[in-house]
Amino acid sequence: MPQFTLRIAFYVFSSRNISMLRIARAGDLCARLTIALLAVSVAAVAAAPREHWVVSWGASPSPPPDAAKIQKSGLEFSNQTLREIVHLSIGGSAVRVRFSNLFGRQSLEIGSAHVALRAGDSAILPASDRAITFGGSRRVSVPPNADVLSDPVQLAVPAESDLAISIFVPLQTTAAGIHSFAQQTSYVGAGDLTAAPSITNPRAITSWIFLAGVDVSAPPPATAIAVFGDSRVDGDGSTPNTNRRWPNILARRLSQQGLPFGVLNAGVIGNRILHDAPQVAVELGVNALARFDHDALDQPGVKYVIVLEGIVDIGLPGTPLAPAAEAVSVDDLIGGMKQLIERAHDRGIRIFGATQTPFSGAAMIPGMFSTEKEAQRKALNQWIRSSHAFDAVIDFDKVVLDPANPDRIRPAFDSGDHLHPNDAGYEAMANSIDLSLF
Repeated sequence: MPQFTLRIAFYVFSSRNISMLRIARAGDLCARLTIALLAVSVAAVAAAPREHWVVSWGASPSPPPDAAKIQKSGLEFSNQTLREIVHLSIGGSAVRVRFSNLFGRQSLEIGSAHVALRAGDSAILPASDRAITFGGSRRVSVPPNADVLSDPVQLAVPAESDLAISIFVPLQTTAAGIHSFAQQTSYVGAGDLTAAPSITNPRAITSWIFLAGVDVSAPPPATAIAVFGDSRVDGDGSTPNTNRRWPNILARRLSQQGLPFGVLNAGVIGNRILHDAPQVAVELGVNALARFDHDALDQPGVKYVIVLEGIVDIGLPGTPLAPAAEAVSVDDLIGGMKQLIERAHDRGIRIFGATQTPFSGAAMIPGMFSTEKEAQRKALNQWIRSSHAFDAVIDFDKVVLDPANPDRIRPAFDSGDHLHPNDAGYEAMANSIDLSLF
């Protein structure tokens, strides 16, 4: 009997332990499953592709002119819609738009904004029309000297496509964030026409206003090239409304090769490295050292910069637009370029220097060219080619010069002012760039 009792007791004790062990193991299994599920969830979040934004189009803003020019040029808006046309480089599955009140003297009130694929002139493809929001709101107030970035807009946009970005300005507002030399016609109409299929009897404008950039969501290999410089980047001499500036043609070459690069045009007509624009022509912008970060380095996805600037620093002093006291030496210009190089390298961005193109005979501004200024151009080019300060050199001088007269642009590439290339000249410049640099 005691043996039997002992066995029963052992059995009960063992059964309880086994049950407890099973419960413990079940609890352990639940814990392990919970941890595993959490790990899978964390891994899924980590593996989920984040939106990868790359700048596809941009325009560098400059200060507004004086009150008389503003009134004469129609740069005040009230209860009006600006439908601005931009040409993308790289395409993507979504867009976001950057609006600018840089150099503004008052807050910019945007009552509503839309983006759509353009059909032609001011007309859009209605099925592509999307409202733009800012933190979920259709309205936004942009303080002076500020930019705002829209919420992402789910709109698939092809490479090399035109967008129409419509901005309704309900209150009396002076233009700001102006890129005066757009080489592109945009449109202004009365009232809130942001969702209109087209604008009837619009007023044409040839500046981009309150608009600084368009980014696209593209797969992570995509990146961007910022082209930074003066009117030869901005497209002076090319045919308006045809996107035949050399940065546009470079973007086309990259797209045709299936290379995922956005190309940002950060050129400003008449821009200088070391001096702001003269007061009589403030649309020539602030100096390159002041605008380099905002206009180029800070733009989404930029990994490369091409610099074509310096000829205006050489040519403008001593003309009716700039006093001789603003003359700079070649060493001054080298120092300015070294600043740009250092700042790009601090961001891990490769920077390429372009040589200064010929300008003998340039007479659109009296005193622009002289033999002394030509000697400066050649000396600066020699430094760009031989110093190895830039990560690479793009020798535009050799591309466009006249072999029979190396101080001049060859006639077939001359827009007629002996400073700016024409469409053929810009195409030759873009085609000369070795795409393996990128």
